[in-house]
Amino acid sequence: MNYQKLDAALAMALNQVQDPEERSLTIFIHTKADADTALLQNLGVSDITENKDVLTATLSPNAISQLSEQSWIQHLKLSQKLRSC
Repeated sequence: MNYQKLDAALAMALNQVQDPEERSLTIFIHTKADADTALLQNLGVSDITENKDVLTATLSPNAISQLSEQSWIQHLKLSQKLRSC
């Protein structure tokens, strides 16, 4: 796991997950232009297009770890629910 590519909230959330195979964390995936779309699809990321560099997916800790090691990943950020007023 490359923790330098994770935001603090995602790093903390990863430590709280019981099952590393369960898709339980919704994240933003910030990619570079040369993203491996086949790997993203295999991990369960959908809505992948050529000119899109920020993706959203619900992934397992193992999938997040695998993504964090890819050179074309800029950073991974935990998606958090907005509070209503």
